[in-house]
Amino acid sequence: MSGSEPRHAASESVEERLAEEVIEELDLHEVSDEEPMPSMSEQIAEQLGGVRGLIESSLPVLAFVVFNVVLGDAVVGLDKRTALYWAIAGSVISAIGIGVFRLLRKQPVRHAVNGLFGIAIGAFLAWRTGEAKNFYLPGILLTFGQAALLLVSVVVRKPLIGYAWGIMANKGHQDWFGNVRLFRTFQWLTLVWVVSLGLRAGIQYYLWALGEANALGVVRILISWPIYAATFAYTAWAIHRVTSDQKVAPA
Repeated sequence: MSGSEPRHAASESVEERLAEEVIEELDLHEVSDEEPMPSMSEQIAEQLGGVRGLIESSLPVLAFVVFNVVLGDAVVGLDKRTALYWAIAGSVISAIGIGVFRLLRKQPVRHAVNGLFGIAIGAFLAWRTGEAKNFYLPGILLTFGQAALLLVSVVVRKPLIGYAWGIMANKGHQDWFGNVRLFRTFQWLTLVWVVSLGLRAGIQYYLWALGEANALGVVRILISWPIYAATFAYTAWAIHRVTSDQKVAPA
């Protein structure tokens, strides 16, 4: 009996070492207190592209507003369609310029490409209809669509904010379903996003319906982004408060 114990202990030691190697190789470690989620500022910077990302995403809209106001009846007095064409050109050129500048400096162009795509669609609608307000229509509809999608995810009990957190801060693991408190947090945070997006889109749609194209541009720059940033900051804080109190239970 005494001779079998060392062999058994040795066998356990080998098995434990093999298990540790497999876990290390496949990166199967659980999320633990020693692996904190990124800070609130880091998450906001990544999502929004930092202060520079906010500025760059606003420049094409600012160019559209400035060209439309300066070249239109307010200053130069060009006819409505001519001023609109110049505004479209200024917006598209500025968006392309931002992307080229980033490429030349070998910097990430994800935010620039996303912005250029949205600007191109809005510019096409404005050019086709001859209405400056339609430059902003794709963004308004997209925001309403995002709010609707988030609301559906809450109804079916698959809150998208939870999935976003799993990708951004939990190494891709979606093990939060097993944590009742965290699941409920993601449910109501997703509703917070529904309200936030609905508010942004609602204000812009109201101005669009009134035909206030220039006011739309100002609202998009000065109101929409602060609302978005504040909602994201609150979301990061609320999640961190929960995850700092408890370890996410494995699925």
